[in-house]
Amino acid sequence: MNVTMKRLELQHTWTIARCSDDFKDNVFVRLERDGLVGLGEAAPSLRYGESVEKTHAVLEQTHSLFETGDWLAYAAMRQRWEPFTESQTCAGAALDMAVLDWVGQKLGVPLWRLFGLDASQAPVTTFSIGIDTPEVVRRKIEEAADFPVLKIKVGLDNDAEILKAVRDVTDVPLRVDANEGWRDKHEALEKIYWLTDLGVELIEQPMPAAMLEETAWLRQRVSIPIIADEAVKRASDVPKLAGVYDGINIKLMKAGGPQEALRMIHIARALNMKIMLGCMIASSVAITAAAHLSPLVDYADLDGNLLIANDPFTGVTVDQGRLILPDRPGLGVAERI
Repeated sequence: MNVTMKRLELQHTWTIARCSDDFKDNVFVRLERDGLVGLGEAAPSLRYGESVEKTHAVLEQTHSLFETGDWLAYAAMRQRWEPFTESQTCAGAALDMAVLDWVGQKLGVPLWRLFGLDASQAPVTTFSIGIDTPEVVRRKIEEAADFPVLKIKVGLDNDAEILKAVRDVTDVPLRVDANEGWRDKHEALEKIYWLTDLGVELIEQPMPAAMLEETAWLRQRVSIPIIADEAVKRASDVPKLAGVYDGINIKLMKAGGPQEALRMIHIARALNMKIMLGCMIASSVAITAAAHLSPLVDYADLDGNLLIANDPFTGVTVDQGRLILPDRPGLGVAERI
C-alpha cells in the first residue's frame, strides 16, 4: 500500500456556511497486486473531526491487512479494516474505492457492472455555486451554462443577495444547501417559503443536524423536499430520519465507501425516502467512485472534481450535465500524464 497527499487547488474560493477554502489537501491510496493498481481517495472533513494527519495514520495502520488479505473477498476485507477507520470514515472510503477498483480490474468489469447497474440510467448532476459576492456568483453561473440544474450554497447573512444574483442571469431549476446555517425553525420556514417562490426544487440541511424535532416541524409546513446531509453519515443513521426528512444525501466520505453507500441506498428506498448522491471537494478518483452508484439515486451532486483546477486524474465525464460513466474495468480512472 502506498499513501500520499495531494493538494487540490480550487477554481474559485469555496465558501459555505461554516468555512472558506482556496485548496483542499486529500489523501490518496494505491493498492497493487498481480500487475493491477487500485486507486482510492480520502477527503478529510473538519466537520467530522478528520484531518490529513489522522487519515494518513489510520491508513498506515491497515497496511498489514492488505499484505495477506483476499482482495476479491472485498466485503470481508471491509469488516477487517472498519475497526481502524471508524473515527476517520474518509480513510475507509479510500480503502473501499481502491479495493473495488482492483477487483473490477481483476474481473474485467467496471464497478457499475459489478453492482449490476445500468450506466445509461446515470442522472444529471448539479453544479454547485459557493457563497460569494453577487459579481462572482454571476460569473460562476455563466461558467456553468451547460448544467441544467444548479446547487446554490446559502446559510449566511447574504442569502437574498446571492439568490437575486442567481436569478439575474438564469432561470434553471435550483437546489439549495444551507449546510446547517439557519439556527431557528421560524427563520428556516420563512426562507424556504421565499426559496419555493424562486423555483427551488429542494432544500438541503436547513438547520443543525441535532435539530430533529425542529426539522420535523418544518417539514410539515413546506411543500419542497428537505434532504438530510450533515444529519446522516452511515446506514444506522437512516431509520431515525424517516418522517423527519424527505430524503438523505449520501457521500462516500461520510459513509466509508461504496459498500456502505449501497446499504444506505437500499435502506432509504425501503423507507420511501429520496436519495441524493453527493460529494466533498475531491479529484476524479472519488467522484468517479460515487458516480458508479448514481443509476440508483434520485439526485446527483457529483461536481467536486469540476471545482478544482489541477485534477490529477480523469474518470467520469459530464455531457450537458449528465454523468457519463467509464466503461473501463474497475473505477475506470487514469492518472493525467
